Amino acid sequence: MGDTNYKELTRQMARSLSLIERPRRNRKTDAMRRMVRETSIAPDHLILPMFVIEGKGEREEIASMPGVSRLSIDNLVEQARHAYSLGIPAVALFPALGVDKKDPLATESTNADGLLQRSIKALKDAQPELMVITDVAMDPYSTDGHDGLVEDGKIVNDPTLEILANMAIAQAEAGADVVAPSDMMDGRIGFIREALDACGHTEVSILAYSAKYASAFYGPFRDALDSAPRYGDKKTYQMDPANVREAIREIATDIAEGADMVMVKPALPYLDVIAVVAEHSTVPVVAYNVSGEYAMIKFAAEAGCLDEKKAMAESLLSIRRAGADVILTYFAMEMAELLNG
Repeated sequence: MGDTNYKELTRQMARSLSLIERPRRNRKTDAMRRMVRETSIAPDHLILPMFVIEGKGEREEIASMPGVSRLSIDNLVEQARHAYSLGIPAVALFPALGVDKKDPLATESTNADGLLQRSIKALKDAQPELMVITDVAMDPYSTDGHDGLVEDGKIVNDPTLEILANMAIAQAEAGADVVAPSDMMDGRIGFIREALDACGHTEVSILAYSAKYASAFYGPFRDALDSAPRYGDKKTYQMDPANVREAIREIATDIAEGADMVMVKPALPYLDVIAVVAEHSTVPVVAYNVSGEYAMIKFAAEAGCLDEKKAMAESLLSIRRAGADVILTYFAMEMAELLNG
């Protein structure tokens, strides 16, 4: 059949075409697309992770995380207040300590005058409505760089729980609204909940890092805190990236022990895990858009490979679409500014 006959045939087919299903009708205008949109994202859904250091007027840029800095308490308060003004309801604090403040037992973690505790108090004094979330794990305070206590080269579970509970109590007494155990020790949620309640901190919430994977995407974060393990790795306590069913078991255990929220970390390589956890969880699901995910977009944008704002927005929307109620992200302020127009 010649070319002319082909064209005539397709013209006849097009004239006689009668489609019942036309999904494009729901995409025809911006107003229509907004009206039928299934997933939304707002500043309310974002938490800003922040790194705090000693000093005054200090701002140390983190080379592996463009746009993110370690901040002294005065600058931390200033940035947190700005984040709150953008509609971001919470910040998550991570202290960057000098070697002189670290030891095998993480004793600095319970110092009432320690960097983290002073940061909590400063934030709550400056912006009482801002929710302050604090990390509960030994690695920022430990000379070993592990999330648990090391004995004879092994990370021991049960002796770690007392250290974590004392850390959580110290953070609660400083004014933390939410303590977030990120250590992945067995039984720590129940142990911490009981300890907090016994000390009168029944209103302090627990955000459990329930499905925290042994991921390659944490590199820039460990640069920011100098908290990489001094030897070995974290595979005996962080989850195997190959496993999904195990995440269901972890969240069920943490909820039964008293977790008010559960987390999946990282986010983008684990969207399927977020979806499964959201299906099974009876409490809000949080996802951590981690440092490596952030850095990939930043460096790709710097190289001219993609549009940073569009990639940021699409990535965060995908995390929400997978089922996350809340997202920890270093993009929080940029995303909030974009959403606020």
